[in-house]
Amino acid sequence: DLALRLRMHHNNKLSTFNMHNNPKVATDISRLIAGHVGGQVFAAYVLCTAQDKDAVRLTLEQIDVIRRMCTENPEMELVTTAEGMKNSTKIACLISIEGGHSIDSSLAALRMFYQLGVRSMALTHNCNTPWAESSSSYYTYYQQKNNSLTEFGKAVVNEMNRLGMLVDLSHSSWETARAVLKHSTAPVIFTHSAAYAICNNIRNVPDDQLLLLKENGGLIMVNFYSSFVACSNNTNMSVVADHFDHLKRVIGAESIGIGADFDGAIGFPKGLEDVSKYPALIEELISRNWTEEELAGVLRLNFLRVFRKVEKVRKLILVSSSQNNETSQLKYCLNFLTHILTVSCSSAYSLYDNGYLYSQMEFLEEFLPVPFIFLEKDFCSLLSVIPIN
Repeated sequence: DLALRLRMHHNNKLSTFNMHNNPKVATDISRLIAGHVGGQVFAAYVLCTAQDKDAVRLTLEQIDVIRRMCTENPEMELVTTAEGMKNSTKIACLISIEGGHSIDSSLAALRMFYQLGVRSMALTHNCNTPWAESSSSYYTYYQQKNNSLTEFGKAVVNEMNRLGMLVDLSHSSWETARAVLKHSTAPVIFTHSAAYAICNNIRNVPDDQLLLLKENGGLIMVNFYSSFVACSNNTNMSVVADHFDHLKRVIGAESIGIGADFDGAIGFPKGLEDVSKYPALIEELISRNWTEEELAGVLRLNFLRVFRKVEKVRKLILVSSSQNNETSQLKYCLNFLTHILTVSCSSAYSLYDNGYLYSQMEFLEEFLPVPFIFLEKDFCSLLSVIPIN
């Protein structure tokens, strides 16, 4: 949520913000390098109070500042694919939207955000949308009963699957999360949540949902915020590691990532105050017998695997859609061809003598394997045995 801090304190004026050394935030380039961070998801977040007002414009402005931040600093690189993130030799930046209120219930807005480089969206933040339910009851927007994911909500998930955009369930209610986990054809992620069994905060994920996530092939990225990991404002790194251990026991290390939520909250465990502290957590997990392979997955490979799978689902949907369109087009062409040939055979003149019918045939020329005059002759002689639909 560094972009949120930029808006709050600098009105998105990068020239007034020191990106390399800035003690007022938990994320800057020097500390990202110190923490050996090779990839960072930056959230384009706008307040829930913008819902039904100027949320789309404000989200565009947050996307703009993230894009400028990641393209104007030589240590950073904006990426939009799993391959781009894997191959980057800089700090790879991926853009997410935190809260479905940002699209103003518009699939067109969602598509345009994708075109601008957004590759992840949380369905809700701390407020309901007209089509999905938040885990928070702080705002009174769109209170829903027994409909945690509406038909339009399913359409949003479908469109995100089609685009190749990661569906983020952090901040979603448990009912919405379960509905999405059962509906999505692509893996989903919780970008900054923790284990409910360790800290019974409603923002965390219970074990039954974790099992659904495992079945879905998705990922939970562990939040470090003290209130979510210890259910208090005073904790240490050991409690965060407890969440990793629990998640590993329930769904395996391959389903875990890191989603600290630095600059999105105030109050982090002692020893995990900013992005430079990640190595300390890895040392703690090593002391708990986590293997090098497991930690490589948690740090990088698990997210890349899920991102690739989301991209693969996108390609499969595209191929399936293309094949369906071609099949429908071919069926239409064959039916239409049969119809006009029948008209031609039942008349005293060839199709070539009928200007209107001939003009209707022009768009079919590319589909014909032989000149039409031969088709017409053969068809007329066989008309009695060809079914007409």
